[in-house]
Amino acid sequence: MAEKTKEKKAKKPQKVYTLLVEIGRKDGDGLPKGATGAALVIYASGVDEEEAVRETVAILKQADTAPLDVTGYGTLEERLELGHDIPEEERDLMARALAENSVIVAQMEPYFEGQGYKSESEH
Repeated sequence: MAEKTKEKKAKKPQKVYTLLVEIGRKDGDGLPKGATGAALVIYASGVDEEEAVRETVAILKQADTAPLDVTGYGTLEERLELGHDIPEEERDLMARALAENSVIVAQMEPYFEGQGYKSESEH
């Protein structure tokens, strides 16, 4: 019997992407009373930004939030090329997201009346 060898696909390396996610209100979302939504700064790992966004949205939906919009700011390297000043604390969170292959909410800023995301009907 001849042994069959399976060629393994070379795995693309994981990278960490900085995402800004705006969320709306939903029962059980944990946002403060009177908030109309929130902005979340997230560090998410993925083989590309699209995967990082998909995973982030899926996790936020599981956490009973209502993601409305996601803006990608790229990887650490891409942000540095753009001249972004990235403190060591943020770099540590990015390294953790990569090591744990995870999504980390680094910052949450609730919106109140007159701030934040507006749906098409509010424009």
